[in-house]
Amino acid sequence: MEFSTALFYVFAAMLILAATQVITARNPVHSALFLVLAFFTAAGIWMLLKAEFLAIVLVLVYVGAVMVLFLFVVMMLDIDLDKLRAGFWSHFPLAATVGVVVVLEMSAVLWRGFLRIDTQHHVNGDNIGDTKNLGLVTFNHYQLAFEVAAAILLLAIVAAVALTLRRRKDSKYVDPAQAVKVQSKDRVRIVKMKAESDRATIAATEKQGN
Repeated sequence: MEFSTALFYVFAAMLILAATQVITARNPVHSALFLVLAFFTAAGIWMLLKAEFLAIVLVLVYVGAVMVLFLFVVMMLDIDLDKLRAGFWSHFPLAATVGVVVVLEMSAVLWRGFLRIDTQHHVNGDNIGDTKNLGLVTFNHYQLAFEVAAAILLLAIVAAVALTLRRRKDSKYVDPAQAVKVQSKDRVRIVKMKAESDRATIAATEKQGN
């Protein structure tokens, strides 16, 4: 066995272990950290395939930006873990059925691909990391998939912002529409009263005493 093949199996095992810990860890912060490990091991597999650009993008974009935002959101939201685990077993049969169907579909596709003997290499492995070829393939053959992925990411961003914009009782909230409608007479009230001083108060007290 070659060294690169052995290294691929090590990275693949670490990736499977990290992905399993992402969905089984009890603490959301630990799940996010295991996801960072999964991204790093996936980047290592891309490096073995000589796709340096994809590996760098995976580390810089997902680990350096997306995962940092995920960690901030997880730590800012007040997540009640006991409430989340309360309905786990009630939804488990449906989730298990969907998971089994997905595994069977992926197994059928992979099994058919392994059984088919194809000696022709349609993709040159030396050009996987080339940004020019990657851009041509992405925007010519996978343009619709690229736009759908962008729409899904936009939806995820809007959902994250909507989750954080919760009205709390202990925080002050100002409605801009109501603030614009306020007039000057509603903000300032002029009260007319007599002038008073400490000397006048003392003199009045002494006068009453006499």
